[in-house]
Amino acid sequence: MYIEMNGTRLPDERNGNSHGHIQLVLGPMFSGKTTELIRRMRRYKIANLRCLLVKYEKDDRYDAQDVTTHDHASMAAIKATALMDVENEAKKHDVIGIDEGQFFPDTVAFAERMASQGRVVIVAALDGTFQRKGFANILELVPLSESVIKLQAVCMMCYNGAAFTKRIGNETELEVIGGADKYMAVCRICYTKDPADKKK
Repeated sequence: MYIEMNGTRLPDERNGNSHGHIQLVLGPMFSGKTTELIRRMRRYKIANLRCLLVKYEKDDRYDAQDVTTHDHASMAAIKATALMDVENEAKKHDVIGIDEGQFFPDTVAFAERMASQGRVVIVAALDGTFQRKGFANILELVPLSESVIKLQAVCMMCYNGAAFTKRIGNETELEVIGGADKYMAVCRICYTKDPADKKK
């Protein structure tokens, strides 16, 4: 049984019927994925559920410890490079939030295991690389998830809807952590344009 709270399904722990599930929040950079993750986690906390938020250890763009959005909203978290490292702690909680899920090597196995044990797992992640290729672990998670949404950002060049992430620099590595100094959210048309052509 679930309680509905502003579009977020809350497991009804009062009668012992907890059904785990996976919620997947996708989108390009600057689309509000982390904001949505924090919003959902806070609502579960209001429902008196035990919540754990996990952040990628190498992501220290805004805060070394907390999960922090681009506009500096934050929530306390624990850091990890692999989710298996926090599994014992996760088992003490009802709801587990994972930020930057594309960077963890074991996101799929961890989320599936936790959900099958009766926990709610919320994963916020990029669905595609700066080359518009899928993050394999996230694409594998889609058919295992009960809820999947893809958010859009605002194109930083023409200000229309943006579904893609464009890298500004010349780095070729897949994992280059950064914010507006390294990436732009862009629409389909602007993805192929020079960032210098940004609309004034």
